[in-house]
Amino acid sequence: MNVKITTKMEGDKSLTLTNNKQVADLNPKELLLYATAQCTGITLHSILEKERICPKSLEIEVSGALDTETVTARSIYTSFNVAFRIECSTMDEQAKIGRAIRLTTERYCGMIQMLRRIAPLSHEVSI
Repeated sequence: MNVKITTKMEGDKSLTLTNNKQVADLNPKELLLYATAQCTGITLHSILEKERICPKSLEIEVSGALDTETVTARSIYTSFNVAFRIECSTMDEQAKIGRAIRLTTERYCGMIQMLRRIAPLSHEVSI
């Protein structure tokens, strides 16, 4: 079974859940993905601010494959994927955003590092 959380950056630079989901309604498996999306978003936003880049839109989707057909307390993640969907204004911004995503996923985001200890992690970027 695949579990997926999608967050989108709002005008005030906060990441909110999409599809009318509320944090209070998430189960513990989804909360792990949500925490990863939030940590990744905060880290990425911090790097982009230092580069003086403000993307037109930013979505972060974190998904995980469970070893069971339904979510249970004993379900274990077997893999994770983080997808970035970003719209920017110029090619120069595109290059800087790509670098910021690499820094976020390879060095600075603690939740990404934690997920890698649980199961294999991949990421994809759409700019």
